[in-house]
Amino acid sequence: MILTFLGKGGSGRTTIAIATAYRLAQEGKRVLLVTQDPSTGLLLETPLTHEPTLISNQFWGVNVQATTLLEQSWEEVKRLEQQYVRSPILNSVYGQELAVLPGMDQALALNALREYYESGQYDVILFDGTGDLTTLRMFAIPEHLSWYIRRFRDLILDSDIGQAISPFIQPISSAVLNVTWTAQDLKDNPNANQANQLLERGKTALREGKVGGYLVTGDDPYSMKTAKFLWGSAQQSGLTIAGVLLNQETNVREVINSEFHPLPVTPLPSINPKEWQSLGNALPDLIGAVAQAPPSVEVDDQQRTVKIFLPGFSKKQINLTQPNHQQEITIEAGDQRRNIPLPPPLKGKPVKGAKFLEDGHLVVSF
Repeated sequence: MILTFLGKGGSGRTTIAIATAYRLAQEGKRVLLVTQDPSTGLLLETPLTHEPTLISNQFWGVNVQATTLLEQSWEEVKRLEQQYVRSPILNSVYGQELAVLPGMDQALALNALREYYESGQYDVILFDGTGDLTTLRMFAIPEHLSWYIRRFRDLILDSDIGQAISPFIQPISSAVLNVTWTAQDLKDNPNANQANQLLERGKTALREGKVGGYLVTGDDPYSMKTAKFLWGSAQQSGLTIAGVLLNQETNVREVINSEFHPLPVTPLPSINPKEWQSLGNALPDLIGAVAQAPPSVEVDDQQRTVKIFLPGFSKKQINLTQPNHQQEITIEAGDQRRNIPLPPPLKGKPVKGAKFLEDGHLVVSF
């Protein structure tokens, strides 16, 4: 499983991530802490590099450095080019020359998480990222990129341009890539290529609860509002939120319980720096709670409804649209947009109505 922590800066996300790693390692799990912050190594008293470093028994840490990840990815691109292209042209471009474009660091970090996840070397991976919308957009990359490929592939192949170039796809693919693809192959079997398979595995991991998150908040109003906004935004990203960690418990627990219902709220004690065991002992069962988290989307074929959980948003902040092809619905909330594919019984049916309930659910009828 992959776990991450969301909350405003200074809420204690990194401290909780480290305490979680120590606790899970003591329970016998192989734990990898993945961070994008070089200063995390100072808290661990162990310098972290781009290679996993052993912190204690069963506990490793790694700092995902965008420039290093880009160099490694570029070398893989050149290797594939040499394998499939008869006249490689990228040999003269070196990974050390490449600049990290905006947004590329998150895509590289997500790919690194995927590789660690699929290696089978770790039981739990803790991702200590920025803890805000940037982290959520990173986890949403498989879903969003898959949508772009699915929608634009069909549009291009069905267009006049697609029809014009379709006779050339087979000879070009044979000559350049040493494979035999036709336009019909690309349209009928989109999951046959490696890129789509990776995207599908990423979507499955989110959908099946193999990736989960926790909200971290203090007692100040801004911290609570940020956590609640990230809760709703996480639903839009497909990330399962399993609970709330109230850092440095005060007398606002009842308010927190009310604001974040039905999520379980766990108060955490104030600790001195590096008292990881004391904090770890106060943590709940972070892995087991993910399976009990409220689902973000529920489909009722009999009632012909789709129920979407959007906590933290008001009715005015939510916009529902349905594309002309009626294969999905689009939900806009806050700064996030989510395309929800419809199950076979509802495909092709227009939306008849929608109602936003007080408990934060949007019920769409067909």
